[in-house]
Formats: sequence, structure tokens, C-alpha cells
Amino acid sequence: MIIGVAGPYSADTEEQRQQNLANINKAAARLLEMGHTPLIGVNAALPVVQQSNLSGQARYEAIMQISMAVIDKCEGLLLIAESPGAIRERDLVASKSLPVYYSIV
Repeated sequence: MIIGVAGPYSADTEEQRQQNLANINKAAARLLEMGHTPLIGVNAALPVVQQSNLSGQARYEAIMQISMAVIDKCEGLLLIAESPGAIRERDLVASKSLPVYYSIV
């Protein structure tokens, strides 16, 4: 099953952002070990946005636009923790009547 992984990325410090990203990637690795194909929208977005000249709200919206496009292709979502962006991803998946998981069993 192709499962998107969503959780907080934005934070006040770079160290916190990196920890948030590590948490998302660890959850994705666990899904991979379980035989699923995990996708992380922010992982697709960051390399592109980092090469752009976008900043502030425009940067955030670009990250979300790419993240939402990735999550739209998933068959379900693992929400590891809530944030405004993760809730948007959850709502997209739920609007398609696809499963949203809140923990890895």
C-alpha cells in the first residue's frame, strides 16, 4: 500500500525542523519494513524549494503545494502528529474516503 506520512516540519529552529523531519522519516522507514511504500510530501518539496528564491509565506505555500500533490497519489496516510500542514494532508486523504492511520501497529 502506498502510504503518505505526515507530521510537523515547521519549527522555530533548524534543529527542531531537522528533528521533525527525522521523526517523519523514521515512521516511513517502519512502514517500509512492514512492506508498504511510504511517501513524504515534504521530502519531495524541500530540495526544490531550497533551490528557489521563495521565502516566508510563499515558501510555505510552495512546500504545501508539492506535499499535497504527493499525498494526493497515496492510498492512505499515517499522521504521526498534528500541524497545520499535516492536517491539510489528512483532510485531503479523508475527503477521498481513504484510511488515515494515527499509529503504526
